[in-house]
Amino acid sequence: MIFIFITVMLDMLSVGMVAPVLPKLVAGFLGGDAANTAVMFGLIVTVWSVMQFFASPVLGVLSDRFGRRPVIVLSNLGLGLDYVVMALAPNIGWLFAGRAISGVTAASLTAAGAYIADVTPLDKRAAGFGMISAAFGVGFVLGPAVGGLLGGFNPHFPFWVAAAFSLANALYGTFVLPESLPPEKRATTIQWGRANPLGSLRLLRSHPELSSLSVVAFLSALGSQSLQTVWVLFTIFQYNWDPRAIGFSLAMVGISTAVVQGGLVRPFVARFGERSALLVGLVCGVISLTMFALAATPLLFWAGIAVMAVWGFSPTATQSFMSKRVSPLEQGELQGAVSSIRSLTALIGPGLFTFTFAYFIGGQGTWHFAGAAWLLGALIVAAALPLAVLATRSRSEEVHGALEQVAS
Repeated sequence: MIFIFITVMLDMLSVGMVAPVLPKLVAGFLGGDAANTAVMFGLIVTVWSVMQFFASPVLGVLSDRFGRRPVIVLSNLGLGLDYVVMALAPNIGWLFAGRAISGVTAASLTAAGAYIADVTPLDKRAAGFGMISAAFGVGFVLGPAVGGLLGGFNPHFPFWVAAAFSLANALYGTFVLPESLPPEKRATTIQWGRANPLGSLRLLRSHPELSSLSVVAFLSALGSQSLQTVWVLFTIFQYNWDPRAIGFSLAMVGISTAVVQGGLVRPFVARFGERSALLVGLVCGVISLTMFALAATPLLFWAGIAVMAVWGFSPTATQSFMSKRVSPLEQGELQGAVSSIRSLTALIGPGLFTFTFAYFIGGQGTWHFAGAAWLLGALIVAAALPLAVLATRSRSEEVHGALEQVAS
């Protein structure tokens, strides 16, 4: 668990460093026009998602066959190359090429999720997935702060440092990270029929609860895309924040996420159960996005960050629910399918939210409202609530627990 925590933390540290400066880099190539920058930034994020959508199921199936560690190592090598390409990018075309490289190889979360399922018992799995989210938080505490500081001097600097962290992470995985899936528990063949986005989703249709929870995961992840695609654009437009202020705000997101995931998930689930964690997380997601939309001052925006951190209960609980429905031989395939869901939302979300943001701050709409994208995200997450209530209504925590005993 410590090894995989450090692996994911270093990965997220490099991602967090780039977050405050990528929109600024795009704006520099486009002359600083806010609306055009929003549209182009959405397209750049989308090309990454297209590549990951097709690559994640393949890498999930490969991790079931060959182990988790090789996938993690290759993922970080790919991310390192991506940041080098983007650091050297002289134009928008290079940025697109860099994101395509990253999309193909960014499978560390798929393999990390399967890794957690390999090494944790059923009753501790939610806490295990919470550790991954906590690693996200720690990475985003340091990453955006450092990236914002470096980006204040030159928007290319954070990419070089991020490349160094990703390549160091690949070396760490090669020489330190142990393999979690022993040869006797690996799939004997590669099921290429499931190594594609549509094929991998068959597993999610194998049980009614998996199907319902996959829709809940889709809606929650789609709503969260508003955070990833609009945060920097919104704070620059609404509050005129510079890269340092943006980096600090994202660092506070990381701190609150780390506190919630590292310190609150385990006792909350132990006291109230995974179902309550899922529902409370979704409610806080709706509230936080609404607060962001209506935040006329930075103080109100900061208040929404604390509420947003509790939203992290939702994906942690959902992933734990789903992992208990499949055997150890299918954990990599399941995580690949979950990654496909996230990638699908990343295909839809950047365009949906950046175009919404651009429309309502530009001259096209009659209602000029910079928070419109946040409100749209809140409505999408709210749609997941009734389905989550129904999907988990009659669940027993121990159902299918015999799967691991049979496999072992």
